[in-house]
Amino acid sequence: MDKFFKFAERGTDLKTEFLAGTATFLTMAYIIFVNPGILSAAGVPFAGAVTATALGAAAMSVLMGLATNRPLALASGMGINAVITFSVIGFQQANVPWQVGMAVIFVEGLLILALVVTGFREAVMNAIPLNLKRAIGVGIGLFITLIGLNQGGLIRPAPVTLVSLGDFSQPYVWIALIGFFSTAFFMAAKIKGDILWGILTATAAALLFGVTSAPASAVSAPDFSTFFAPFQYVNGTPALFQALTPALGFVIFAIMLTDFFDTMGTVVAVGEQAGFVNKDGSVRDINKILLVDSAAAVTGGLLGASSITTYVESAAGVAEGGRTGLSPIITGLLFALCAFFSPLVQMIGGGFRLENAAQYRLLVSSGFTAPADVLSPGYGDYFVYPITAGALIIVGSLLMKTVRDIDWDKFDEALPAFLTLVGIPLTYNISYGIGFGFITYTAMRLVRGRWREVHPLMYVVSAAFLLSFVLASW
Repeated sequence: MDKFFKFAERGTDLKTEFLAGTATFLTMAYIIFVNPGILSAAGVPFAGAVTATALGAAAMSVLMGLATNRPLALASGMGINAVITFSVIGFQQANVPWQVGMAVIFVEGLLILALVVTGFREAVMNAIPLNLKRAIGVGIGLFITLIGLNQGGLIRPAPVTLVSLGDFSQPYVWIALIGFFSTAFFMAAKIKGDILWGILTATAAALLFGVTSAPASAVSAPDFSTFFAPFQYVNGTPALFQALTPALGFVIFAIMLTDFFDTMGTVVAVGEQAGFVNKDGSVRDINKILLVDSAAAVTGGLLGASSITTYVESAAGVAEGGRTGLSPIITGLLFALCAFFSPLVQMIGGGFRLENAAQYRLLVSSGFTAPADVLSPGYGDYFVYPITAGALIIVGSLLMKTVRDIDWDKFDEALPAFLTLVGIPLTYNISYGIGFGFITYTAMRLVRGRWREVHPLMYVVSAAFLLSFVLASW
């Protein structure tokens, strides 16, 4: 095992990788409950979505670990699941069956896979200027921090200032603070497994405060009703055929663009932290990583779990010392168990449920309005995630160190980098922030007559982003 995963070469060991994989799992586990909640709002069977989410994340995380030996775990991506639910299947196009929505993901994944096989996706990554790559990592750090602050109730929306201080009279806010400060203490004391211990401390506090409780039943049977959704017959025709229409063509393009650059940003950010990004900004083993990630998108559509993608929460495991593919394998095995023991995971990683209108109004007044926090309006099931919020804030801070390497003295380099790193958290979307930076970088080079300095692929990608922004506004 030491020889296969190269423990000695990367300065790690079996115990460290196990702790890292567990920490990554605990910070990602919310997706098992969030994803089915979002998808079920559009008619996807809830129990089937739970099984698909858990087993999809398990299979692709294990594959990533074995194929690349890098500490990158995968699961159904936030954002794309909301697009599929509310823009493709749901309220805007109510006549689109959920199986067709999954077929859209399936087709998008095949296109991404084709771009990897042809070398185009790797070529785009290598064409991106180094300062923009660094800004992406910093922007994702701010994004993770924003998610943690929001999920912990430490901030909430405000009409003029956009955000304000959260309601500290609510017990879940204090659970988030306990998780944050305990993790910070363990890290300062250089205690091995600091993030994991912080999450467990927050779990104990949540049980003590009555914010969460031990589940009544520990076991639930898997449900495979969403598997092979693109090939299920809907109204007498396979869903896949119904996805290949002009009306859904732009949707496939927009999702492909998001999937393409979310992964790129995540890999660069986590890779900087884990030490497999070279000084010139290139990522070692990038083709293998992108190949697995693209196959994961196809798998997500096939299983009915929405697009599966590389998760930025992998940084939690990297912060624990994870440096090899054993870390995501451990994460994957824990996800596989969730298909059978999801009630136990919900207690720790999933947060707690609010079941009535009064609690929901309290939730909204405390700032939980993002799709990741308010789920399934038709079902009345709402979740918050204070137990892992502190860990996300800490992980976000660890990704900030690259900001010092950005060349702030050159305005035409600094401005695109700045727009990238603030655009990611403020739009709540990694690819949008990347698009801001790309378009600005390319435009400034053109205006200054330095167009030869821009890689041809940057023109293509910048134009694609600009087109997607314009079309999305119509």
